[in-house]
Amino acid sequence: MEPAAPDSFRFSHLVRVVEADIDELHHANNVQYVRWVQDIASAHWRACYPPTAAPSPYMWVVMEHRIRYLRPALLHDELRCTTWVGTVRGAQSQRFTRIERTSDGALLCEAETQWAFLDPQTLRPRRVPEDVIQRLREAVL
Repeated sequence: MEPAAPDSFRFSHLVRVVEADIDELHHANNVQYVRWVQDIASAHWRACYPPTAAPSPYMWVVMEHRIRYLRPALLHDELRCTTWVGTVRGAQSQRFTRIERTSDGALLCEAETQWAFLDPQTLRPRRVPEDVIQRLREAVL
């Protein structure tokens, strides 16, 4: 995983671990971490491009997730999910995510995801426009 990005490139939000997230080992299921990784990416995108009545001219799909689980998340834990964009090449974008417990700052999970930028009409890869890259890298708090 990549070292931390400058603060101006980060986007965070909080989530609370609920009963539905818990598995038979009494901690958040690994699949829930994948959901949180995707949810923070979507939240960042919506903050950069708030939904409107018109369909978006942009679409992203996941190509690959690499996730390292470091510590368990437990019922009622409050978690800070933080994401930032790494390298953007052609139609692909690298995104990093960290999930930390707010009560003690413990790092629970690190993820690296490769996304593909698609034309929503043709569903074919499309080069990420420079203005999109810039907006994703602006401070959004």
